[in-house]
Amino acid sequence: MPRPTKADPLPDVAQKDLDAAVVKGVELLLSMQERFEPGKPACEWPYEGVYRVNGQIPIGYRVGGTGITATALVLAPGYDQDEKRQAAVARACAFVCAQRSHPLMSIEDYDAGYDVRGWGYTFALDFLLTLQRSNAVPKDQAAEVDAAMTHYLRAIEETQIPVSGGWNYARPDGRQTKAAPSSFMTASTLITLVQARAQGYKVNQETIDKACAFLIASRAQTTDDGVGSSILYSGVANPRRSSQRELPGAMGRMCVVESALTIARATITTATGEKKPASSEKHLKAAVEAFITHWDELDKRRMQTGTHIGPYGVAPYYFMYAHRYAAMATELITDENDKARLRKSTNALLFSVRSEDGSWNDRVFPRTANFGTSFAMMAIMSPRLVSPPQLDPAPGTR
Repeated sequence: MPRPTKADPLPDVAQKDLDAAVVKGVELLLSMQERFEPGKPACEWPYEGVYRVNGQIPIGYRVGGTGITATALVLAPGYDQDEKRQAAVARACAFVCAQRSHPLMSIEDYDAGYDVRGWGYTFALDFLLTLQRSNAVPKDQAAEVDAAMTHYLRAIEETQIPVSGGWNYARPDGRQTKAAPSSFMTASTLITLVQARAQGYKVNQETIDKACAFLIASRAQTTDDGVGSSILYSGVANPRRSSQRELPGAMGRMCVVESALTIARATITTATGEKKPASSEKHLKAAVEAFITHWDELDKRRMQTGTHIGPYGVAPYYFMYAHRYAAMATELITDENDKARLRKSTNALLFSVRSEDGSWNDRVFPRTANFGTSFAMMAIMSPRLVSPPQLDPAPGTR
């Protein structure tokens, strides 16, 4: 599909077309489910990137990708009446729960380095929480789901980077080695932890506090309140060095970070000792507006080879991720006029890159249309979904 340009006005997307895209997405995702083992029923939607372990897609990508796709299927309208979808999700649920015992999903054996099991931890937990919240846990899997959620939650907490306080799939070897967290991985994980807390699971407050502190420090602040500030890909910003020139490559990170800080009710302390919210309506709106303004720079990396290519070091897999969290940030804005305006623009951009078969894909790998379509569906459905909970200070009870 030809790449849109700023010179080409994008048409509005009617609600009926948004609804039809979700229906088509369900059909496509069901057709993409794969067998994990020969001779066994299809049970997974593996995310495919360039990274391999012993020549195979790593289990963290397989579990995480399955969690993302199954979540989209559960959240799409009509799930409780769709037996075919329920059967596919039940198989995915069994797969996600079972893989907690895979050696490369182990908590105890984790020793950092380049290791993507953290994505599996986060999006497996997010999927299982979605099943529970939707009263859709398969009846014969309730005990396994509860055990798996406990496992994945513990895994997230115990693999948080020491001192720095976030998470990163690319860090130096050594579980106890201090390292630079990744802003976009930390923000996604924090959102899942807040959801777990909201559903009654115990989440260590220190885990949340350290993640929030890192995300605040990842802002390359050029204003007192940080509104519209670029977000570093990893590590903390140097207050003496402006990184605003990197903003065209950071707008997706801005959306997820501001969403996470809002959802977690993170605070900062002013010079006078006053505590105030770390993020705000202005932060969220500035992030989404930056996403719309600089979207063409992100689009240049869509379906391209390589990973972190200049000038902004943006990898192709960041494209659909950014759309999903731009939609989340939009729904956290309370002003209905702003929400309607921003939805209109982000939906038009999303549909401008839809494939002819009705899917979305930001990679050169055909298989990864499962991930792209799932995140597109979640972006489209965002206005109808229950907004992510904002953190209650009371700890969970489970």
